[in-house]
Amino acid sequence: MASHAHPRPLPSPSPSHSPAATAPLRSGALRHLGPNWYATVMGTAIVASAGAALPQPVPRGVAVAVWALSVLMLLTLLTARAGHWLHHRDQARAHLLDPAVAPFYGCLSMALLAVGGGTLAVGRDVIGERAAVAVDAVLFTTGTLIGLLAAAAIPYLMVTRHKVDPGTASPVWLLPVVAPMVTAAQGPLLLPHLPAGQWQEALLLGSYATFGLSLLATLVMLPMIFGRLITGGPLPLALTPTLFLALGPLGQSTTAVNALADVAPGAIGSSYAHAFGAFAVVYGVPVMGFALLWLAFAGALVIRAARAGMRFTMTWWGFTFPVGTCVTGASGLARHTGLTAYGWLATALYAFLVAAWATAASGTVRGLVSGRLPAAPLHADHGSAPQSTKRGRRQTQARPAFEDEPAGR
Repeated sequence: MASHAHPRPLPSPSPSHSPAATAPLRSGALRHLGPNWYATVMGTAIVASAGAALPQPVPRGVAVAVWALSVLMLLTLLTARAGHWLHHRDQARAHLLDPAVAPFYGCLSMALLAVGGGTLAVGRDVIGERAAVAVDAVLFTTGTLIGLLAAAAIPYLMVTRHKVDPGTASPVWLLPVVAPMVTAAQGPLLLPHLPAGQWQEALLLGSYATFGLSLLATLVMLPMIFGRLITGGPLPLALTPTLFLALGPLGQSTTAVNALADVAPGAIGSSYAHAFGAFAVVYGVPVMGFALLWLAFAGALVIRAARAGMRFTMTWWGFTFPVGTCVTGASGLARHTGLTAYGWLATALYAFLVAAWATAASGTVRGLVSGRLPAAPLHADHGSAPQSTKRGRRQTQARPAFEDEPAGR
């Protein structure tokens, strides 16, 4: 995370990143497998589900193939992360105490929810509807519980254990609080498969509750992030792609209200169902407008960073899932407004999503093959002494970007 307006250059790359040290890096790679890697699952799953949600859906076989890949990635990462906690518990605890890494625990929840929703929306063509409902029920329940825990626990750690200086707000802070919004967007997929009456109404209103939880928390966080940019200047090059993370709560909330409006008539009284349908448009249209403004703002800063020499890092996965939520949000508005322009917007954003996913995926594969990934996050000295937590533990502000480029502006 960025710390000050004028960060010092990072130290030269560690020898562990040199080709000669590839073998030792590979052998110790599991130690450095952080929770940020779940972003690869989220970014892959959204390509499948967003493609299926378009007014003119992508070929079903393509969506199914991408969904299957996301399932394989999720299973692999769950296994690897379990090994990380089993064999490198000290590093896992250090991640939780690191204010730059801990927010990425929200990605675990969103990865489970995204794959679960994709299973019901796309994977049922392969495993059947009954099995898809069962898989989604497990992943939805687990992802929701983890998301609610992260939304409460990570801010608690930031207050009580992390040392966060004024003016260091990062878009990464949004990750734990946006996870319940993914619950709100995925709940409507499961709702029709529950018994009518209390069960469906409980899931409908529970999804609205998680919508409100995430929205209000985002409204607390986002002004701090924008204020940090205004007063502190652009983020370090490697962190610039994280600006796209602000699109997540915007696009996901628009997706949620439209999806909830679709299922409300069968789950709640007609007067409330009609109000929910109106709310989907009244809320979604202005929020999507702001999302496009932020997309232009963040995109301009990314172009600036690219011209300054920004190279690939794992933060580039921030270009995928948040944009995918805007695709599903625009598709929902196209359904409820009947406006063709929203359909074209969804298609254009989906083209960007596919290009971003291909770029991030190819960069990650190259890093894995070369042995540079996964690697320990570099710790930048931003002009201050190592930070100390409120309980006396000393630590530096870790950068969640796994790379070796300068952090200049």
